[in-house]
Amino acid sequence: MQNHTRILEFLFLGLSDDPEQQQFFFRLFLGMYLIGTLGNLLTILAIGFDSRLHSPMYFFLSNLSFLDLCFTSTTVPKMLVNYLLESNAISYPECLAQMYFINAFGASDSILLSTMAYDRYLAVCYPLHYGTVMTSHLCALLVAVPWVFAHLIAMVHSIFIDQLSFCTNNKIPHFFCDINTLIKLSCSDTHINEMLVLFLGGPVVLIPFICIVISYTPIVSAVWKVPSVQGKWKAFSTCGSHLSVVTLFYGTVIGVYFNPTSTHTSHKDMIATVMYTVVTPTLNPFIYSLRNNDLKGALWKLLGLKRFFKR
Repeated sequence: MQNHTRILEFLFLGLSDDPEQQQFFFRLFLGMYLIGTLGNLLTILAIGFDSRLHSPMYFFLSNLSFLDLCFTSTTVPKMLVNYLLESNAISYPECLAQMYFINAFGASDSILLSTMAYDRYLAVCYPLHYGTVMTSHLCALLVAVPWVFAHLIAMVHSIFIDQLSFCTNNKIPHFFCDINTLIKLSCSDTHINEMLVLFLGGPVVLIPFICIVISYTPIVSAVWKVPSVQGKWKAFSTCGSHLSVVTLFYGTVIGVYFNPTSTHTSHKDMIATVMYTVVTPTLNPFIYSLRNNDLKGALWKLLGLKRFFKR
């Protein structure tokens, strides 16, 4: 195939060109990455080693932690290395690969969040039928489908981006290879790429979000009917943790990619991007574990500190 790319590498403009601010961002993102990585790894290990947590809800949670771990590892390490080496360069193949995995893990994350909402809907609204409906085969299918579907979407985007020409401008006004930013840098016709972002990216974000809203409407109604105030509060706090993650993730994604006024390169858009690529994956394990006594007990047991944990 003919190589349409004249540029061999791109240059990230990053979040700031001020050296002092860059040092601040380096410490901030390094700390968040280490905390998020540790939190997600501990969640996966705790669920894997504790047989009491081998249930659909925790199976989905461990997959979410793995996805979050992969998602942040796609962007943050490269940004940290660039800060250390004082080099903002990324080769064209690396940029294409980074864009592929960002799209794949982001789409998988979006679909999996709706799967978790469906699981909670069955558990709360149909508890007697939950065990017969949510079988191990269905759980595996509900996890495999997002992975396959998301990677197919990412592959289509990567193939069509690779057909574009990049002539003279190789400066990416971002801290990673964002698909919309690359489309804007191209000096060839990008109408097909822009349509693909809407027709492939739109359903991956909007359909799961709508499914989550539909799933949580009867859940809230069922929880409201719980006679015990303590039981009602416990159920609302558990649902609220999931909804807070959903709101933060989908709110920032929709604001960046489906807002007509978005430039994809403004300071406000980059902050929103940091929220769903770094902040949300970092917070997920703590939001879910801090409100779950069974998971907290498994974590303390894994760390050998079970005697300090009281239910």
